[in-house]
Amino acid sequence: DTLYAAVAHHYGDKTLKPLPFRKLTGEDRVEGVVLVDDTPLTRSGRSNPVTFIKSFDLIRQLFAESEEARIQNLKAGHFSFNIAGGRCEKCAGEGFLTVDMHFLSDMRVICDECQGARFRPNVLKAKYRGKNIQEVLELTVQQAFPFFRGQKKIQVALKSLMDAGLGYLRLGQPLSTLSHGEERRLKLAQHLQSTQKGKKLFVVIKPTMGLHGSEIARLVDCFDSLLSVGHSIVVVDNHPQLAGYADWIIELGPGAGQDGGQVIFTGTPEEMVDCERTVLGKWLNNT
Repeated sequence: DTLYAAVAHHYGDKTLKPLPFRKLTGEDRVEGVVLVDDTPLTRSGRSNPVTFIKSFDLIRQLFAESEEARIQNLKAGHFSFNIAGGRCEKCAGEGFLTVDMHFLSDMRVICDECQGARFRPNVLKAKYRGKNIQEVLELTVQQAFPFFRGQKKIQVALKSLMDAGLGYLRLGQPLSTLSHGEERRLKLAQHLQSTQKGKKLFVVIKPTMGLHGSEIARLVDCFDSLLSVGHSIVVVDNHPQLAGYADWIIELGPGAGQDGGQVIFTGTPEEMVDCERTVLGKWLNNT
C-alpha cells in the first residue's frame, strides 16, 4: 500500500494512491514495479501453466501442422479447449461435469462423453512425435522440455517454469489446483521468460506460504535468475530460511499486528544474528 503504490504512481499508474510517506528514493534505479501477491489466478478449469505463460498457442500450431491435422483440415483452434470446434462440447473442454448436489457441495465427475480427454476423438488422432494433444498436456514441464527439442520458443517458456521450481507441474494441470506458493512462482516465471528490456522492482508478498524447505531453495534460485538480469526484489516474509539468503533485512516489530510497526533492525543477516532485540535473529541463528 505504500512502496508498491508509490513506485507504480511514479511510473504513471495514477489509479494507485499510496499511503502517506515522507520520501521516495532509488526509483531512478528501476524502470517499473511488479507486485506478486496472493491475488488468485483465474479459477477456470481450462486455464493451465502453458496457457498462462502464453506457450499453448505454439504447441497447438505444431499439432495443426501434423499430417493427420492437414488431412482433416484441422486448424490450431481445434486443439484448444477454450473455443468450440475440437473440444468436447458436453464438458466444454474441462474433462469433467459439475453435479449440483443442492444442499451439499457440488460434485465433479469425469465427462462420460470424452472420458476426461477434453477433445473430440478425431482431434486426438493428430499426433506430434507420437503423442496426441491430451497426452502432451499430461506431460510434466520437466518431461516436456526434451520432448519439444528444436522448438526454442516453447523451451524458453518451459525453462522459466523449471527455473521457478515448477518442473513437476503437468502442462495441462488446472490453475485452480495450485497452491498459493505455486501461484506466486508461476507469476514470477511469467517474468523470467520476458524479453522486455528494463530493470524492475519486484515486490513479493509471503512467497514461502505453504512451501517445504527444499521448495524455498528453488524459490531463491528463481529470485537469483531475476537478480542476474538486473531486477531488484523486496520480499515481505518472516521465514528464517529465506531471510538467511537476503542481502539486507528490515525487521518490523516488536510484535505483530497492533503490536508492531516499528523498525527494530536493519542490516545484513550476519548482523541480525548478533542483535539481541530482534526476534527473527534468534530463529536465524538456529538455522
